[in-house]
Amino acid sequence: MGSALSAGVSGLKAHQAMLDVAGNNLANVNTVGFKGSSVTFAELLSQTLRRASGPAGNLGGVNPQQMGSGVGIASIRVNTSQGNIVTTGQDLDVAIDGSGYFVLNNGSQNVYTRIGSFAVDASNTLVDPATGYRVQRIGNYGESEGFQTAGDTSIHIPWDASMPARATTEITLNGNLRASAESTAATVHKIVSNLAFTTSNGERVATANTYLSDLDQWTTPLAVGATGTILVSGYLEDGTEFTNQPITWVGAASGSGPTIQDLLDQITALFTDSTATLNSDGKIVVTANQAGYNLAMITNMTYVPAGTDEMTVPTFFDYVTIGGNDTKNFKITVYDNMGEQHVLSGTFVKTNTTNTWDLVIDSITGEMAGSWDSYDIHNSSALNRRISGIEFNPDGSFKGISVPGEEAVIGVQFESNPSAIQTIELVLGTPGEFTGLTQFASQQSSAAALTQDGYAAGSLSNVMIDQSGMIVGTFTNGVKVNIAALQIGIFQNPGGLESIGNGYFLPTANSGEPIATMAASSGAGKITGQSLEQSNVDIATEFVTLMQAQNGYQANARTIRVANDVLRELTNLIR
Repeated sequence: MGSALSAGVSGLKAHQAMLDVAGNNLANVNTVGFKGSSVTFAELLSQTLRRASGPAGNLGGVNPQQMGSGVGIASIRVNTSQGNIVTTGQDLDVAIDGSGYFVLNNGSQNVYTRIGSFAVDASNTLVDPATGYRVQRIGNYGESEGFQTAGDTSIHIPWDASMPARATTEITLNGNLRASAESTAATVHKIVSNLAFTTSNGERVATANTYLSDLDQWTTPLAVGATGTILVSGYLEDGTEFTNQPITWVGAASGSGPTIQDLLDQITALFTDSTATLNSDGKIVVTANQAGYNLAMITNMTYVPAGTDEMTVPTFFDYVTIGGNDTKNFKITVYDNMGEQHVLSGTFVKTNTTNTWDLVIDSITGEMAGSWDSYDIHNSSALNRRISGIEFNPDGSFKGISVPGEEAVIGVQFESNPSAIQTIELVLGTPGEFTGLTQFASQQSSAAALTQDGYAAGSLSNVMIDQSGMIVGTFTNGVKVNIAALQIGIFQNPGGLESIGNGYFLPTANSGEPIATMAASSGAGKITGQSLEQSNVDIATEFVTLMQAQNGYQANARTIRVANDVLRELTNLIR
């Protein structure tokens, strides 16, 4: 009879624990990141009344006689299954979809949690705002930029930092240059002077018939009968260089003597198949007589005085159109070392050599004005303006640069920093591959400048956290930078973790030591940004558990009541 009473008491205790666990689950049904628990029971040690015996002689075997002594709690298991993920819209709210725990530090040790509701404190450190525990990072992301401190695994969100400007050092080009084109696709080469000739103190634009003696460009006029000389340097249509070729005329009184047309005729004579004219703006224009590949350029004009005379002449010429058997233009914004934007304009030019193109830099805004004399428009130099011999294989893949000594590098001097040459590498592709420029048959060429690595100065405008737990900062200059990576801890046995309250856990001997990693790697789940993980408690299941606990409790209470009634009857027999 005593066994019945003790068994009933053990049943009351066990089902009370079952009720307590279910009640705790229901209490935390809306707790972020909460993991519900469940109770399992086990029979207590049984009392053996008779041991089992095997068959012997004419008698069969006998089973043991055992009487149980009640029930106990075998385990209280944590349900580590995934909870529902809900969107919050908060940039620093994150949820783990899969295995793993966020790692925080309380100043003395790391703790682990599934609660990803983070915020930034007054020192711009990422913390759990409920406790102030600091979120931990992994790797060295953000250290080279100065956002994170080496040796400190806390995460600093650099709202107080600014990003310095970065000068463009590399431009990546990509796309296709059509392998063949109609003859009508050939362009006529044309260049124009940087200076316009005027008369009447700038009120009138000069024409071809304007007398040289009437030009405003004279500071001190050429004496009558003296010889005026302009030295011209440049390149012929085939790329042959000419230097200091003289253009001369005899000085005359105002309103008489040689005209600008006489000057133009001599410039025309310098070239093989081009004509010099004066446009409606009063600028000298040199135009090829036929379309096709053309390297003509005037790089410098210098007036040589006969005495005290002095005249301002064009110092360089710019491209109007670049002669080629086919062309493809592109533009891209580049940055100087102060973060100022400039537009670089370029043209791919098909040459007379099969499967070969040139890349010509037409212009760069903000470039220091001056003479083309310092610029190399045909061969490689510090101020290269034509990348010659871009060659393709018969299968259309990029082959490389065929001109010896030529490099896909240009230099530019900006007005903001005229003493320095900013070098920019043009990335054309990998030889033998199709990763950059290609040459296939197509209706139109698609080659363009895809990206460049410069940017203006900026400050952090917002952050987001991607699937790998990388905190990515977007700055006001449009640049995105990896600030830090959330550290994720994974365990061999998550059910063995010890809860210490506030949704935090500590490792135990049975959980195994944590393995630090990034999300979406080494078995860790991926991160869902702007979201939180809900409790995984199922209300319907817990209500059923409540009823089971209630029924079990009532049944064990009845056992105690009946045993008590029997004992009372036994007591009454004595009376």
